[in-house]
Amino acid sequence: MIHQLIFAAPKPGMTEREFQDYWLDVHAVQYASKIPQIRKYAIDTRIPSFLDGEGEPLWSGVAEIWLANEQEQLASLQTDEFLNGARLDEPKWAAFWRTVVLDTDAHVVKEPPRHEGTGSGVKLLRLVKRAERLPLDAFRERSLSSYASRLAKVPGLRGYLQNHTRDGYYALGEAMLDAVHLMWFDDEQSLAAALESAEFKHAEEELAELIEPRYDHRLVTREHWIIGPDAR
Repeated sequence: MIHQLIFAAPKPGMTEREFQDYWLDVHAVQYASKIPQIRKYAIDTRIPSFLDGEGEPLWSGVAEIWLANEQEQLASLQTDEFLNGARLDEPKWAAFWRTVVLDTDAHVVKEPPRHEGTGSGVKLLRLVKRAERLPLDAFRERSLSSYASRLAKVPGLRGYLQNHTRDGYYALGEAMLDAVHLMWFDDEQSLAAALESAEFKHAEEELAELIEPRYDHRLVTREHWIIGPDAR
């Protein structure tokens, strides 16, 4: 199954709260969720956190879309629900020139918590690009084996997916990002404690050998299920 991640930001003149409310209450319900090929659909809205840097965030939310395969993905882009619905609605709230779309293969390291609607915890998304001169296969192997084993031991971690960019993104060159790590915690306090733990620092030592620090981005979010967690 394709696990697509769409990172989006508000159009000029729209606040982050207005952007998120429109996405959740209008776009998701009236347009995107009506595309028949979408099997599952969640929106992760950014929440201010201790990890925020200075200036405007790169993105204010992430759509997670699950599609069965490439054939259904292509079919979804040809539907009336997409062409005359979701696509036409996007410029009303999203800065399309800042949107980043990644098709990924999801690898379950630790099964995420299950809930419907809006989750009570927080989800940390970490976007990474592999170190220069590190082969893609070597990056994937180490990331999914030794690094994943170390991170899975971090206290307070309730769920963990490693989403690796699909091979098609490398057909004509390099992908913008090689992986997105999705990590679930009970609350921001649990997240902060986890990042200060010896287990997390141990995992960071290995990750430092795998990624380019210039392209290491973090986003703390709240998860909202529109379709799911079970596939329709």
